[in-house]
Amino acid sequence: MTRKTQQLSELGLQVSYLEAGQGTPLVLIHGVGMNADAWFPQMDVLSRYFRVIAVDMPGHGESSGFRHPATLKDYVQWLAQFLQTQPERSFAIAGHSMGALITAGIAIDYPQWVNHAIVMSGVFKRNDSARNAVLKRAQELASGNVRLDAPLDRWFSDDHHEQPLRQKVGTWLQQVNLDGYARAYQAFAAGDRFYSERWNEMQCPVLVMTGELDANSNPDMTRQMAQAARQGQAVVVANAKHMLNLTDADRVNEEILSFLKPVAAAVTQKEPVKE
Repeated sequence: MTRKTQQLSELGLQVSYLEAGQGTPLVLIHGVGMNADAWFPQMDVLSRYFRVIAVDMPGHGESSGFRHPATLKDYVQWLAQFLQTQPERSFAIAGHSMGALITAGIAIDYPQWVNHAIVMSGVFKRNDSARNAVLKRAQELASGNVRLDAPLDRWFSDDHHEQPLRQKVGTWLQQVNLDGYARAYQAFAAGDRFYSERWNEMQCPVLVMTGELDANSNPDMTRQMAQAARQGQAVVVANAKHMLNLTDADRVNEEILSFLKPVAAAVTQKEPVKE
C-alpha cells in the first residue's frame, strides 16, 4: 500500500490517498470524521482484484480542505476533479456515510465515469426528527462545542469483538481537523435530499448496503434508494450498525466482490489529463 498526493490545480486543493493493487480502479470514500485508513479491511482484500484508491476527503486525513462553506455538490465536484487526474476513464466507486452521498452524486452528475456505484450506510430523505438531530450536531461542530466521540455508541455495538475497532475509530475522531470535520458535516446534514429526486438518473448498477441496526442509515432508506435507481439492489447486513465495513468486513468484501465481478477483469485507459 502506498500513500500518494495529487494537486487539483483548478480547486487549489491537495488530495492525499492510499493506493494498492492493479487492474480496474475502485475508488473508496470514507465518512465524516474518518480518513482513508478506515478502509483497511477492504484495501487488504480488494487490492487482490482491483487497483484500490482510498481518498482522504477534503479537510480529512492529509487532504487539504475547502476554505468556504461547502455543499455536497462541492464534494462531488472535488471527486470529479480528482478522477480526471487518474489514467483510467471508468471507475467503480464505493462510499460510506458521507462518502455514500458523494458516490451517489458523482454517479448522477458524471455517469460517463462510473461503471458501478456502492452506497454504504447512506442517508435518504430523513424524517423531521432525524433531520433536527443532525442539524443540531452540525451547529455544535461549527461552534466547537461538541464531544467528538459522541457517535461511537451509534456506530458500534457492545460486542467485545468490536471494542478494538471502536477504539481505533475513536482515535481517528480525536485526530480530525475540526474545521474540515465541521464543513463536511454541514454538507452531510443537508445531503440526504440533495440528489434524492434524481436517483433514477443513475445509469450504472448500484449496490446499496446498510446494517440492520443502523438507526440513521436504516434499512428502509436502503430499500428506498435501491428502488429509486434503475439498476439498484439492496443488502441489509444482520445485526450490524453503522461501521459495517469494519465490524462486518468479510460480508462487505464478499458483497462488493460479487457486485463488481463483471468489471474485475476490465482495464480501461485514457489519455493523461493536461492541467
